[in-house]
This record gives sequence, C-alpha cells and structure tokens, in this order.
Amino acid sequence: MDADRLAALRAELAHQGLDGFIVPRADEHLGEYVPASAERLSWLTGFTGSAGMAAVLAEHAAVFTDGRYVLQLAAQTDAVQWERLHITEQPPPTWLAQHVPTGGRIGYDPLLISEEGLTRYNEAGLAMQPVARNPIDAIWTDRPAAPIDPALPHDLTHAGRSADDKREDIAKILRDAKQDAAVLTDPASVAWLLNMRGSDVPFTPFALGFALVHADGGAELFMDPAKLPEATRAWLGNTVSVAGRDALQPALARLKGKTVRVDPAGSPVWFAQQLRAAGATVTGGSDPCLLPKARKNPTEQQGMRNAHARDAVAMCRFLHWIAEHGTAVTEMAAAEKLLSLRQEVPLFRGESFPAISGAGEHGAIIHYRVTPETDRPIRPNEVYLIDSGGQYLDGTTDITRTVWTGPGPAPAEVKARVTAVMKGHIAIASAVFPQGVGGTHIDSFARRALWAMGLDYDHGTGHGVGSYLSVHEGPVSISRLARPVAIAEGMVLSDEPGFYLPDHYGIRLENLLLVQDANLPNATKPFLRFETLTLAPFDTRLIDPALLDPWEKNWLNAYHARVLAEVGPSLPPDTRAWLAGACQEIA
Repeated sequence: MDADRLAALRAELAHQGLDGFIVPRADEHLGEYVPASAERLSWLTGFTGSAGMAAVLAEHAAVFTDGRYVLQLAAQTDAVQWERLHITEQPPPTWLAQHVPTGGRIGYDPLLISEEGLTRYNEAGLAMQPVARNPIDAIWTDRPAAPIDPALPHDLTHAGRSADDKREDIAKILRDAKQDAAVLTDPASVAWLLNMRGSDVPFTPFALGFALVHADGGAELFMDPAKLPEATRAWLGNTVSVAGRDALQPALARLKGKTVRVDPAGSPVWFAQQLRAAGATVTGGSDPCLLPKARKNPTEQQGMRNAHARDAVAMCRFLHWIAEHGTAVTEMAAAEKLLSLRQEVPLFRGESFPAISGAGEHGAIIHYRVTPETDRPIRPNEVYLIDSGGQYLDGTTDITRTVWTGPGPAPAEVKARVTAVMKGHIAIASAVFPQGVGGTHIDSFARRALWAMGLDYDHGTGHGVGSYLSVHEGPVSISRLARPVAIAEGMVLSDEPGFYLPDHYGIRLENLLLVQDANLPNATKPFLRFETLTLAPFDTRLIDPALLDPWEKNWLNAYHARVLAEVGPSLPPDTRAWLAGACQEIA
C-alpha cells in the first residue's frame, strides 16, 4: 500500500510540475501532536514517530528522524522504497541537494514549514516552490475530517490569572518593541492567553486555531465557529473577536503598513509571506507568549504540586503491582493497568503522551510505543522501562522509572550503568546556578558519570512542561542543542538522563522539577535551584551504593523519605507496606 501511495505522490508531483516535495511531520501549527487529518507523513511512509520528515524525488525517496526514533523508523518503513536517515547526521537539505536534478523545483506546503526551516533549504541552493494545494491532500482520498470538538473555558481556579491580564502583559511586550501586532500559531499560546482548552489533538488539551494579538490589548481568534459554544464566547469577552479560518487571510491583509511580529522558528512561513504581500513589515521574534507561559504563576505552581501528589498515588500503586505481577503480564497490559489507575485519580483528563512500556530490548528504543504487533511478555530478570504521564485540570505530569523484574539480582554491569544515570539525575536535581544560565550549560552535569565510562545518550536531558498543556513545552530545555534562553523561576523542566544498549535494555530516570529562587544568604547575585515535583521510588535493586558519593546517597535517601511521608498515607495498606520497603535507606 505504501508503495502505491509513493507512486501516486510522484504522479501528482509531475502533474503540478514539481521535481520533488518535502513532507514534514507537522500540521499548520507545527506542533508535536497533530490531528488525524494532518498525519501525512505516517500515511505516506508508515512511520508514526512524533518527529521526522520525508523527501520525495522522481527516482529517490528518504525519510528522516532523530536519535529517539531511528529503531522505530527502521521497523515501520520499507527499505526498498525509502532510505532511512538520521535527520541531524544527514540533513534533508543536504540529501536533496545531492539527489535533485540540476534546476529541479522542490515543492513545499507553506503552512507546514517555518521561515527558519525553509531558509535551510534555500541556503542549500535548492529551488523551493510553494504549493497552492498540498499534493498529498490531492491523493489522500479517505483523509479524516478536521476535528470539531468544542473549545472550553479553563477556570481561574487553575489558570491563576485572567485572560485580560495576560493580554495586557503581551500588549506591553509589543508596545515596548514598537510592534503593532503578533501572530500566534501555537495552540498552546492561544490556549494560555485566552484561558481555553480543548481536545483536538491526542494527549494535549488544545483547541486548534490561530490568533492575532494587538498592542492595544485586543485579540482576534480564528477558529471554526462550530467549536465555540455560547459559554466559551461569553468567557472570551468583548475584547476578543471571533471569526472562522476563512477570515484569517483578509485579517492579515488589513495589517498593511503595520509592524507585525512573527516567530520565524515556530510559525508557518505562510504568515510572513501573506503579511509581506499585503505591505506589512514583518519582524522576526519569538512568540511573545512563550516565556510568560513557561513561567508558571503561583496558582499554576501549586496546581503542578497537587497534580503530582495525586499522580504519585497511581504511580506507586502501579510500581507495587509491577513488583507483584510484572512477570505475568505483557508490556501493553502494564501500560493499560497504569492508565486504569490514573483514571481513578481526581481531575484526570487523559495521558500526556502514549506510555512507553518497554521490556528488555524494547526499552532501548527511546520512544518505543507498544502495539499489538510488538507486544511481548515482561520476563523475569530483565530491565523494564515505563515512561508515562497524565493530564490533570491543574497540571501535567511526566515520569520515567526503570525497574528490575527479578527474582534474581541484576548484573553488575547493568547496576553500574543505572547508577551512573542516577548520579546524573541527582546532579541536575540538586544543581544551584546563577540566573541567566541556560539548559545547554547544565546538560553536561547529567552526563559526567556516563562519559567517564565511555557512555552517552542521544537525546536531551530535560524539556519544559506546560500547566495542563503540552508535556513538551518551550522555549527552555536542558540539552546540548538548547536555544540560548535562560532558565527562570516558575519554569517546570524534566530531568531524564538515560542509557540505551540496543537489542538489550534501556535506562531512563525522570522526575519533573520546578525552578525556584535558591535564597542563598551570602550570594553576590541571584541564584536558582530546583524543587522536585515527582514522587515515586527509584528501584534501588538497580543501584550500586558503592558507586555513589556520600552526598548522592544522602539525596536519594532524603528523596525516598519524602516519598514515603507524602505519598504513603494516601495508599492502601498493602501498597504502603511495599512503599516502605522500596524507600528504605541505602548504606
């Protein structure tokens, strides 16, 4: 079937006079999770990962992804039809430049690529041609309809600040920058700014739409009117106009002569193209909502604490269940059990991403997603990795634990590597650093023990997390490739170093951290620290105490004492007894 689709695409490209076409894994919002109607890359290639793209020429075709998905890419795509490539080691513009015929025109959908992304193709000397209609849409005859679920108010009990106050903050940012308006294409920004949530995409409470926010504090929302019930329209108030998507282009045209901010990395290039064609001055700048959204207000911070405390009950119940039944179930059954336990938690609204439930060799696939075809039993005496999270009305969670199934002891080599990952986790969690430091500066803290063993991992150490929004939130991350954005008070970041031995096992240990003022009494300038939000035991059967420094043992013992004290009282007696054993001090 995939071969037929590739042939049909090539025929459509010839019909449109194109020599090639790029297929990003993206929708018109350039987000991680997309509705079924935008799963073009998956439909064409069979690859279902959340990061990747394809490039198609008349005689060649390649599909690209990053280190998290290289094994999944190999498993899901046809090697006869597709070259399977690492997106950073063999960048798509370079590949295209090597294979496209001289003077060949490469088509792109301007709603599916950012201006920054398009620049990389232009700099490679490629003749890039925008298409009026995506050629995949022309051949995808059973393409699902766009979602029309309702957009709903997000109550101030959880949002903490009114939409009016937020809009005024953004308006001041624009006025200070001498900008008349900003384009918002990220549905997380629209949701945060207008205190709305929805269910248009999996795992993330978005209502898909675009917005223009103006320097006078007004805003225009462009969303299918069928998605906006009367209660939501009333919630938005009189200073937010509402129109359908067909009104977006005329609204951009009305900005002729104005200075408009467009995010060159996060917004589709179509917006800048339309504004320039209308005579507006386009100023490149990051989405003005990104930093204010990332810096949680006091209500959101407390909501995150509360959500994690409730989520911890489900997680501890699950870890107890795995300890008793793990070797009698499959990966999929384990993921379903964890979901069922979370569904009992108040304010739960769904998973924050598909649970990664990987036993043995499957744990080595960084973003493994168990399917009926790949599901296998969790066996005795192997490493099992469970990475999961929940969406709650008051917060978003993300936690990874790596456990030993027993009953025998873990091999010394495995324990040494888990302990090295634990040392990296503790190094981040306990870090104290001056304001102005970014994620790229502290990423190596997590890798030091692994590097000393000649080991590493091919993903970032931490990502931002939203407040009942995206589990992967910018603009800050802990990574060698992190953008130069300072970590700031109120942000929530993950701490998740790992190690992966292909075909054998994977290790990842993840908590979420809240950035706080360090309150150092003798500091000469402001310093920050992390508050750990996640509460669940690490499997000490996989820890070699002899490889931990005394201060690292103290951190781990104090963390486990906190887990037992704060989570234990909410657990059933048998799980509380198990937790007491799991949280015992290590010497």
